[in-house]
Amino acid sequence: MDRTAFIKTTALGVGMLSFTPLQGQKKSSPPSKTPKIVRNEEGRKLNVIGDNQNIKLTGDDTNGQFTLIEQFNDPGIGIPPHVHENEDEVFQVLSGEVEMTIGDKATTLTAGDLIFCPRGIPHSWRVVGTEKARAMLSIFPAGLEKMFEELSQLPPGPPDLEKVGQICGKYNLRFV
Repeated sequence: MDRTAFIKTTALGVGMLSFTPLQGQKKSSPPSKTPKIVRNEEGRKLNVIGDNQNIKLTGDDTNGQFTLIEQFNDPGIGIPPHVHENEDEVFQVLSGEVEMTIGDKATTLTAGDLIFCPRGIPHSWRVVGTEKARAMLSIFPAGLEKMFEELSQLPPGPPDLEKVGQICGKYNLRFV
């Protein structure tokens, strides 16, 4: 077969595949109910046991597909090792430095770096260096924003670790 005939038949075959539904494939819902613009300072600002969060998109905005949270924290702020049973996370540093540990591997991320934290694998983070760090956290699927809302309602001061554990346990997140 010559090259022109091959390209024509291959293109036709690939085109036909795009019209052939896959068996057992479910129709997907639209990615969100309505488009949403969130300006730089907009969102739902929370202090979650010292972690300053600004929830930009919730599961209500994305049909449960993901949550998007901006974090802006001082050096020394962090979350100890924990495991999500239901969610994957993508953590992207926008400014500053953040030390991330996944499993037993630690690395320092700077502006523009990102890390994927799969569900079921222990991970933690801590702001390092001398300046505040800003990061964007994407959580797939959505839902943990509800846990963060609950945690933000705890009284100020040293956290009641038993209460924190109970709240996190409701969302299948545990500290290790």
